[in-house]
Amino acid sequence: MTKYEKAIYDIVATSHEHLTAGQIFERLKDDYPKVAPATVYNNLNKLWESGFIRKVSMEGMPDRYDSAQKHDHLVCKQCGKIMDISFEDLTVTLRSQLGEDFLFYDLTVYYLCPACRAARGRKTR
Repeated sequence: MTKYEKAIYDIVATSHEHLTAGQIFERLKDDYPKVAPATVYNNLNKLWESGFIRKVSMEGMPDRYDSAQKHDHLVCKQCGKIMDISFEDLTVTLRSQLGEDFLFYDLTVYYLCPACRAARGRKTR
């Protein structure tokens, strides 16, 4: 790994947030003030394609990056807040239905978070 790959990987792997490329760029600038945004994007793509990190994509919002450790996500469809959650592992069920050919699965559940539900409730009154 290059120094930038390692630094970006460390930022993503140790964060308890689901960071955008812009947020990762801002954190990386603390240690590497001359780093270019393109360096961050290129290295994020390399890390994602290599399976070192995960990319969480949501329509109309910037991609977010997360550790590769297996877990699922709850995503608020209104505000975009992402939360980690662990559901029952579906690997055995998927293998029994699909065979051994699938590569991996990534479960994202879309919902309205409590704050957005409350705000929606106040608007309808």
